[in-house]
Amino acid sequence: MWAHAEYVKLLRSASDSQVFDLIPEVADRYLHPRRRQQLEVWKVNRKVRSVPAGVTLRIQAVDPFMLHWSRDQWLHSTDTRSEATSIGINFVDIKLAPGEHAPVTFTFLWRDDDRWEGKDYTVDVRE
Repeated sequence: MWAHAEYVKLLRSASDSQVFDLIPEVADRYLHPRRRQQLEVWKVNRKVRSVPAGVTLRIQAVDPFMLHWSRDQWLHSTDTRSEATSIGINFVDIKLAPGEHAPVTFTFLWRDDDRWEGKDYTVDVRE
């Protein structure tokens, strides 16, 4: 019966010159794909060493944190509070401009414990 039903739908679609049971939202998703944000995720169990310029570097952890980070070897620094998701992941996004090549160096202030990580991490930015 299933094959017969599919054949009847095919005949109806051919007769109407359009897909009989087309779902517009699904068709739109595949016919007009949206450009996705290029994202590279750094987390404790996946410490990426380098990312291409022009992507967003997402620093991710389970616990809430303040990210203390720099693009110029600590001459200037920025503190960014992590955002929490509904599934228990905290993150900070750092947008890297196309052509940017300075490494990103960062460390964590764990907000629940008010404790510094005590270690710096570096992610190189490649062209």
